[in-house]
This record gives sequence, C-alpha cells and structure tokens, in this order.
Amino acid sequence: MKKKGSRDKMNVSKFKRMSLLAAALIVLLLGGLSCSSTKHVPQGQYLLDNVTLRIVDKENKNSEVSTYELVNYLRQTENHKVLGGLKLQLAMYNLSGKDSTKWFNRWVQRVGTPPVIYDSTLTAASVSQLQMALVNKGYMNNSVTSQVERNAKKKKVRVTYNIRLNAPYYVRSIAYNIPNDTLRSLIVADSTLFPIRQNSVFDHNKLDSERQLITERLRDQGYYAFSKEYIGFYADTAAGSRAVDLTLNVLPPRQLARVPGYNSHKQFYVRSVTFVTHYDPVTMQDNNFYGDTTEYRGCTYITDPTDNYLRRHLLDECCYIVPGRLYNAADVNKTYRALGRLGILKFVNITTQLVGEVDGKMWVDTYVLLTRDKKQSVSFSLEGTNSEGDLGFGVGADYQHRNIFNGSEVLNAKFKASYESISGNINGLINDNYSEYLAELGITFPKFVAPFLKKSFKQRVQASTDFSTNFDYQARPEYTRVIAGAGWKYIWSEKQNLTRHTFNIVDLSYVYLPKSKGGFLDSISNPLLRYSYEDHLIMRMGYSFYHTNKRELTPLASSQQQNIYTVRASAEVAGNLLYAISKISGQRHDQDEAYKVLGTRYAQYVKAQADYAFTHNLNSRNQLAWHVGGGLLVPYGNSTIAPFEKRFYAGGANDVRGWGVRTLGPGSFTSSNSVNGFIYQCGDIHLVANVELRSKLFWLIEGAVFVDAGNIWTIKKYPDQQGGVFRFNKFLEQIALAYGVGIRLNFNYFLVRLDMGMKAHNPASGERHWPLVHPSFNRDAEFHFSVGYPF
Repeated sequence: MKKKGSRDKMNVSKFKRMSLLAAALIVLLLGGLSCSSTKHVPQGQYLLDNVTLRIVDKENKNSEVSTYELVNYLRQTENHKVLGGLKLQLAMYNLSGKDSTKWFNRWVQRVGTPPVIYDSTLTAASVSQLQMALVNKGYMNNSVTSQVERNAKKKKVRVTYNIRLNAPYYVRSIAYNIPNDTLRSLIVADSTLFPIRQNSVFDHNKLDSERQLITERLRDQGYYAFSKEYIGFYADTAAGSRAVDLTLNVLPPRQLARVPGYNSHKQFYVRSVTFVTHYDPVTMQDNNFYGDTTEYRGCTYITDPTDNYLRRHLLDECCYIVPGRLYNAADVNKTYRALGRLGILKFVNITTQLVGEVDGKMWVDTYVLLTRDKKQSVSFSLEGTNSEGDLGFGVGADYQHRNIFNGSEVLNAKFKASYESISGNINGLINDNYSEYLAELGITFPKFVAPFLKKSFKQRVQASTDFSTNFDYQARPEYTRVIAGAGWKYIWSEKQNLTRHTFNIVDLSYVYLPKSKGGFLDSISNPLLRYSYEDHLIMRMGYSFYHTNKRELTPLASSQQQNIYTVRASAEVAGNLLYAISKISGQRHDQDEAYKVLGTRYAQYVKAQADYAFTHNLNSRNQLAWHVGGGLLVPYGNSTIAPFEKRFYAGGANDVRGWGVRTLGPGSFTSSNSVNGFIYQCGDIHLVANVELRSKLFWLIEGAVFVDAGNIWTIKKYPDQQGGVFRFNKFLEQIALAYGVGIRLNFNYFLVRLDMGMKAHNPASGERHWPLVHPSFNRDAEFHFSVGYPF
C-alpha cells in the first residue's frame, strides 16, 4: 500500500490549484460586475436594462399563450441574464478598455456581448410583431402597448409590454371540400388527432401543422406527388361574431412530367427497387449504372463483380420498400435508418423516379444507391503514467474490420501492454514492478443472430448482436492475477430510437490468482477486498431498458422541447443455472457450504436499479434538471456476500458531489484510513436525488448550482462496516446532503465540467454535524472534473 503522507501532499497540492483557479474566476467576474453597466453606452443614449412582457387581462392568464413564446417576437431585448439577474456577458465586455489595438480588449469584447442600446423604432416594431403573432394565435382583437421608463441619471431604460388578449376567435364548425372519395376517407380518418378541432382556438400556426400532418399521412398511403401546398383553408366569420366556420379545401394537382392529363390526385405504386452497391456520383449519372445485374426476392441488384461486399439477404432485410405495393414515404425513411446502421456503408441515397401510368396505375421506380467505406482501420496509442511518483508507460493497438463476413459485421480487436516501476516497501517486497497485458476481441452483427426468426420480426426492430471476449494478465510484486470474460448480448431499438433494450444472454467473468507472494492473501482481513482477489466466477444474465421523449427535429417539432425526460432500468441475476446444476447433480459443497465449478466458487445474486431524469427548459438559456435513482443487490444461495465489483458506491461527479468517489457511506460508517477506506465504502442499497439549475453564461461557458442527497447501505451487518446496515427507522437521518456550484465548457459535441461540492449534512459516525451551519472549506469542499452532464 502507498504511504498516506504522499497522498495527503498530493491532495493539498490539488486543493491549492483548484482554490487558486476558483478565486481567479471569482475575481474576474466580480470585477466585471463592479464596472458600470453603462461604461460603453454613448453619451445621450440609453442601455436597455430590462424588458418585461405582461398579460394584463386576468381571464386569459391560463390561456395557451405564454410570455415564454412571445419573447421570440421581440425585435430588441436586454442583455441576457443568468442566475437570477446577473448580466455576465455584459460584465465580461465591460472589462475591456476602449483601445481596440490591445489584444486583451479585443478578446474580452469577443467573448462578452456589447450593451444593448435602446431603440424606440425597434420597440414600435416589437409591438407590431406581438400583435401579428397574437392574431396568428386566434386573438384577433388583441391590444399591445409599450411602457417606457427612462432613468437619465443611470442612462438606463426599462420597457414593459402590456398585452391584452381579449376573447379569441374559435372554430365553430369544420367542413371538408375534397372531390376525391378515396382522398377524403384518408384525410378524415382519425381527424380527432388533428391540431384544429371544433370549439378550439382559431390558431393559424396549427393550420399549417395540420397541413403537414395530412401531407405525411397521404404520402404514406401512395400519394407520392402530393404536397402541403395542395391544402388550403377558407375561414368564414359573421360580422360581430368570434365564431369561425372553417372549410378545408384540396386543390387540383399541377401537371407532372411524362403524365399527360394528370388532373386529379392519384396513388402511386412501386414498380421496381434497384440496389446499386458501388454507386459513383461522378461516373454514374442519369441512371447510367453498370455492373453485374441479378434478381433476389423481387429486387434488382447491380454489383461490382470484383467486390461483392454485401450479401443480398442482408440488404433485403434492411429494405422496407416492396415492389408492387403502394409508395410509402415512411418505408423510405425506415430503409434509410436500417442501411445507416451498416458500418461498411459510407453514403446511402434513395431516389425515386416517376414512371407514369401503366395498365391504369401510376408507377415509380426506386433506386437505393450505396457507397462503400474503408473495410479496415488500425490505430496505435502511447501513454505515460505517474502514480504518486512511480513512473510507467503503456502502448496499445486497435484494429477494426467493418465487414469481416460480408454482412457489415464489425470486428474489434484491442491489445494493450503497461509497465510501471514501483518503489517502496509493499508487504516486504522492495523495488519491484507492475506489468499488465490486456486483450479484447469482439464481433458485432447488425441483426439478431438467432434461428427461426422471420424477416417481419427482424424489420420490426433495429437490432444488433454482440459477441465479446477479454483477457487481462496482471503481475504485481504481491500477486499474479488473471481476469477473463466472455459475453453474448442483443441490443435493439424502436419508436424512432426513443426506446432501447439490451439483453445479455450470458456474461461470464472469471478471476484466477495463480500465485501470491509475501503472505498477500493472509494479510487481507476484509472479506470484501479478499473476495475480489480470490478465485471466483460470475455467470450472469441481464436486461436493461432506456426510454426518452427527446425527439428528432421535424417540421412539426419546435426547435427546443420545454420538457425532456429519461428513464433507465436494469436487472440481472447470476449463478442460478450453475446452482441448479449443482443441486440436480448432487454435487457436494465445501466447508463454507458453497458449490464450485472446476474448483472455483461462483457468485449467486440478484441486482436491480433504476433512475429517472427530468429537464425543464425555463427559456433558451436556463434549465432546471432533477434526477432520482436507486438500486438493490441481494446475494443468496451460493453467496453470503455480493462481488465487490457489483456493489454500489456513493460520492463522485455523478452522485452526491460533496464527497469524492467511494468516500460516502455505507450508512453512518466512518472510514479511518484515507488510503484504502474505499474498500469498505460499498453497499447493497443505493438512493440518490439531485436538483440542478443550469445557465448559459457567456461564450462557451455555462454555470450551475446544485443540491444533492443520497447514500448507500448494506442489507446485512458486516463487522468491518459498522453503522452501514439499512434500518427503516434510521435511514432518513443517514441521508447525506451536499450543495455546490459548477463551471462547464460546452463545445456542442462534448461538454467538460468542473463542479465544487460542499457537504451540508454528514451522516458519518463521530462526524454527525451540519457543515451547512458551521462550514469549513478545507474539510467540506470536494472538486470534480468530468465530461458530460451528471444526469
């Protein structure tokens, strides 16, 4: 084990660096806020200090109109505010001087935003825009006035927009003027799903949404040439009445090329589907394709005879477009998504060509144009390590084949070798080294690999099958350990990838300790730690579920959802099959009343966990997010204690952030050793809850304030974890509380964050105090550096 002194020195150094960084950031921001907010406002002009939208008629307070949406129609708004009213971007800009030749002034002005100078013409334009927006929402008789308050001494202006909605116009009746009976039946079907209904507010925006919805429905029913421009609405209102009689009209189509006399909307059928597997946009123009032509299950395949890299039955399973059936735009999109999952394909393009009328029916031809990506890739890595003064290095190689069996199967192979020179006295062994050799091999099939599955089932879900193996050889001064594993799992998604499932058919993990030195195992008294080094076997089966309502952007979806939620759940069992075989075969257990396989004890347990996260967009720059989660782990049968790697831990960047990773709990347990105390700080029950306010500050920088609560517990009383067992009458007082702030850099494609958590309630025995009442920065602060949001 490492000496405690070196670890303490490293923590102190880390603490000082983090403290200096936080102090510098605070000084910078406070300096900007202390500057006059009108520093860069020209003489005789005013800073637009505040803009307020207010709905003044009380009877419409609960209408569908919200000031959150109306802000988008303002032609001028104040500098944006964060964290309750701080204008940090303006404060950043005000740190600059007026000399634009200095690089610091130019950089600060680029990162910040200049003051918004009040413009009366833009205020008048905002009034007009608000009135028009409300008319579109059905409030024809609305009234919008602006109230301007000037403060000549402070050079600031406050603008308030008073909005009186008045009673809206409503849809009294809906009629349909559709001459084609087939078209009429398709449009009117499920009309209850339309945004515009009888007695609803006459909202012009919903009229356009209804046009888009009807168009998508018709294009999924064969109307290839139909567009929303063919749908019009006629609104009839009587003088002095707010009732609207609405008529939906379907206009006659425009003339189509190569279709003489096309004067009514008609359904189109798919005449043919042609796959071009080696498409080149430069040499293959105007459908001038070349190569070997074959037929398979009603589709045509044009392939390169020297590189037939994809099997036809795989392409057939990915194709939802069927010759002879009605054209369906949804089937085209499904085909895009299915082919997009094939790693060997670089580009996918599906084109539809109009054929015209043949034998009384309208026909189109579909071409699926595919361009192959590189089959193989190799990458190498080199890294250096420094573990408290012990230097080491590692080399690695990754190999990937994206089409190992001509079915877009992806083969991944990884190898890594590491070496570290270890100094000091470890169990009487001096100046030795640590070496590790890691190998992983896996194959991913872009479909269900199982017998007796029909094509219809395979097309209903987007599935993949993973087979993997791994081998890890570790040689330390104290021991030599081998960790090996293998797995077989299915992964599939549905509902436009909003729901995903993972089913682990089997997952094997084997730990083998061929030798130990210096009485290493005898020196470990803790059963939790000893178990992770003794020979043991885990054979588990598991299922995990993920669902979110975060949708892809579509013409019917707004650019930002106001509420987004995510649900995750998983469950796994281990050892049941092996235990049943041991019982049925009459196998004798050892002196610990445990069964073994090939001389190795196997684990038996059940584990379940779930969490729920919810994000509410307060506006375009602020979010309120909260998260709750929990888990339960129960060893039984062949195990008296669950495997160490399967147990829960608390603290860290994604848990209760007032504590470091594996430094909280279980229960009121107190660790007396800062070096190896993490061994004891694991449990069988986990509860956590988080609330976080996120705000975009300036440039790439985001800020956050948060409150966390949670802990872990054991389900049994273990001698080395005093106070850790779960009790219904005590667990509430053992909930740890923390609060803190965070700074994040959001680069869109990834986010880096630094969070500082402070303990508010510490349930540990002997430390049952409320740091919130008597805080100590040295004792209660914890810094976390991580990538991505915590939940």
